[in-house]
Amino acid sequence: MGWGLDGQHVDTAMLVIPAIDLKDGQCVRLRQGRMEDSTVFSDNPVAQAQHWVDQGARRLHIVDLNGAFAGTPVNGDIVSEIARTFPELPIQIGGGIRDLDSARFYAEAGVNYLIIGTQAVKDPQFVQQACAAFPEKIIVGIDAVDGKVATEGWADVSELEADEVVARFSGMGVVAVVYTDISRDGMMQGANIDATVALAERSTIPIIASGGIAKLADIVDLQAVSETKTGAGIMGAITGRAIYEGKLDLAEAQAYCDSGDK
Repeated sequence: MGWGLDGQHVDTAMLVIPAIDLKDGQCVRLRQGRMEDSTVFSDNPVAQAQHWVDQGARRLHIVDLNGAFAGTPVNGDIVSEIARTFPELPIQIGGGIRDLDSARFYAEAGVNYLIIGTQAVKDPQFVQQACAAFPEKIIVGIDAVDGKVATEGWADVSELEADEVVARFSGMGVVAVVYTDISRDGMMQGANIDATVALAERSTIPIIASGGIAKLADIVDLQAVSETKTGAGIMGAITGRAIYEGKLDLAEAQAYCDSGDK
């Protein structure tokens, strides 16, 4: 038993989801969310998406980094091109979705899931409106530093705890929560398994783990608790720098999850 793309229990494994972070039209990875500390891995995001498709990706995680800071989509044309090129590949997009027009732009472009981050924290009612306008498409993005939720492209850290923010969205129709530990993101130090599992156990919404996933052992640990005894569990894991640098093999990681081995 595992997770389907709609966040429901079905006979499918935990997803290993490659990330494409867009900055100035290029595919980059940041360290701890700092725009000034970026590494360019490709100047052709569509070709990069093709590479992950060839490696067996079942979903793609895209972040418009410029959009996250601007508060509106900036790399939307590239995202649209990826969606057109791979119409059968489920895509989730975050970064700058702070009104229904932005959400509609991506939905009409063929993007399957819309990640609301900053606006979810600032205006939970917007999430409810988005869920009504785009049913089965809304994911909430929760980014945290030491358990405290950050917004505005990780530039501002609030006093809100991650689990209390997630609890606000129970019953709204949110299909998943992407939980990112910013201190681990891009640092190749391993995922914050304890914090992710603790959140999954308290959440009624499936969790997608993000931040610091560096090796197969991180996937093994997350897969072991992908269905927790309490809460909604972990339905996927996003990985970026590790697969770009060859420290984690995407196909091998997904095959491990598919095998059901613990």
